[in-house]
Amino acid sequence: MSRPQDPQRPYLPFKNPFSMILPKGSHLSPRLLALLNAFEESLAEKLRSLMHRGRGNALSVSWMKEAMASLSTIHTDIKTLVTELELPVCDWDDKWIDVYMDNSVSLLDICTAFSSEILRHNQGNLYLRCTVRNLDGEPKQFMQARSSLDGWRQHVNSKNPRLENSFAILDRLTESLKFPKKKDSAKGKVLMQALYGVQVITIFLCSLLASAFSGSTKKLKHFEVLEGCSWADAFADLQSLINNEISVKHSSGGVTAPKELEAVDASVKTLYPIIESGSNPDEAGGLQNATSDLAKNTDKFAEGLDLLAKEVDGFFQIVLTGRDAMLSNIRVGSKISQDKKKCRGANSETNNRGHVSSFVHKGAA
Repeated sequence: MSRPQDPQRPYLPFKNPFSMILPKGSHLSPRLLALLNAFEESLAEKLRSLMHRGRGNALSVSWMKEAMASLSTIHTDIKTLVTELELPVCDWDDKWIDVYMDNSVSLLDICTAFSSEILRHNQGNLYLRCTVRNLDGEPKQFMQARSSLDGWRQHVNSKNPRLENSFAILDRLTESLKFPKKKDSAKGKVLMQALYGVQVITIFLCSLLASAFSGSTKKLKHFEVLEGCSWADAFADLQSLINNEISVKHSSGGVTAPKELEAVDASVKTLYPIIESGSNPDEAGGLQNATSDLAKNTDKFAEGLDLLAKEVDGFFQIVLTGRDAMLSNIRVGSKISQDKKKCRGANSETNNRGHVSSFVHKGAA
């Protein structure tokens, strides 16, 4: 696992495109203001929790699992907010709906990419388990063990096209934030500001996972959030924590990969020269300990991947059900609209018949 490290991360400043939606002094009813404040404070609390759990542990599979769990909660909360706003889909601008539907497909694709990367690492772990089996028995099969380690190295350093494509998807999601989505109604303005927070946090955390899996932070997203959002400080603190963790890794010559994977790689680097040497491995010190460490770190990595896979799947399901609900509401709204048009048409026809009948009677008179 020796991927070249990028010398510098690009900084992508990003201002709040919704600053025109809720400028200072905007009037919201106490109820709407309370809903917005509660939602944004919930976002801030989740960010603070991730920061607390991420101190010294942010670039790990266990923390990545927490990040995905937070995203699931955040996306569930935004659906709850839509319900509380009592803003039916038929009142949404078509542009909103198009952006929402496009973004939901992008998030599903990102989840699929993460799932495929987790599966790829689980497949790589099979090489390591074969290595341990070949070294635990008597006689020890050193040639087969070395072949398995070679296979793991080749596998773990290979590229995952789906993961690589996720960076392009994240770029498109980021671009979608640059277009102000104005709405005259107070409810629409609250929803837009809430959605902005959800989108920024989602893009940032997903780009962090993609960067960690790729072993490079070259395409990690960076945002500047205006102070008008009450979660801005918590987001800036989390982003700063992540940047510091990355800087520490770079300064020590490490790669930006999950810590559990780094531990496995270190075990492989310790074990490989032992089984490759022509001397007695046991006398060279350390075959049993090195094999035990590899088994332990492989198991820990695999357990973390399984837990992360469940969270990714949970997030996938939340996005999918939200998308299905939107499609259902659009169909219902479209049917209601068509029924109204039919009703207006019927009333118009009835009125016209009445006028004609009246005219005929008058003419006959």
